[in-house]
Amino acid sequence: MMVKREEIYSFLNDFFSSRTRQDVSNNGMQVEGNEYVSKIVFAVDACQRVFDIAAERGADMLIVHHGISWGGGLKRITDYHQRRLKTLLKANISLLAYHLPLDAHGEIGNNAILADMLALTDRQYFFMYDGEPIGFYGNLPKACAADTLAQTLKIKLNSECKVLPGKNGDLVRSLGIVSGSGADAFEECAELGLDALLTGEVGHKHVHPAWETGVTIIAAGHYASETTGIKALQEKTQKQFKVECEFIDCPTGY
Repeated sequence: MMVKREEIYSFLNDFFSSRTRQDVSNNGMQVEGNEYVSKIVFAVDACQRVFDIAAERGADMLIVHHGISWGGGLKRITDYHQRRLKTLLKANISLLAYHLPLDAHGEIGNNAILADMLALTDRQYFFMYDGEPIGFYGNLPKACAADTLAQTLKIKLNSECKVLPGKNGDLVRSLGIVSGSGADAFEECAELGLDALLTGEVGHKHVHPAWETGVTIIAAGHYASETTGIKALQEKTQKQFKVECEFIDCPTGY
């Protein structure tokens, strides 16, 4: 089955309409390819390895969370930028990227899916980014040790989790969730009286302040924590258009 490129693009823009704005990622169509689409591949990151696989597998469209155009766009099309674009253009592959819209979406966003995985209740938005809340917080069905929660996430995300216990101990009942580079949200977690924060990656600068505020941080990996939304978007797109869809797994180790 073949679908017009613009029909898919219009559907995605409408789907993310409640979260559409131009954040630093330049959401939407970043490279225009085939007018008709019979195969779509999905990935977390737009990178050469993913582009090569997409071309090898005959994709007409690639949809990612992290695109190649940020802020003012590409300043110079040289070196790896040139090679990336050459691969896409030669294979006539469209590239679409959805960054904050896919973090924040209440149904299929990275943070919403992570919250679903943990059966988070009393869910509310929090953690403002560029004037918009992108994370969720709520309560686990039952309090558990942070290490137990990390083990659950390891199984569900296929990713090693790092636990930084807060000074109040590692028992977790209330939890904030901000995927990717969301460790700065620990301060708002502390203000809300939450026990812990689930994010993707944590830095040296977060260790002492988080401990001192009493917030335990669980870092599940930037990549792993953001496979959730793009996989859910793949499922939704496939149901809508009945075209062949595939996820390209290209972990970064972070």
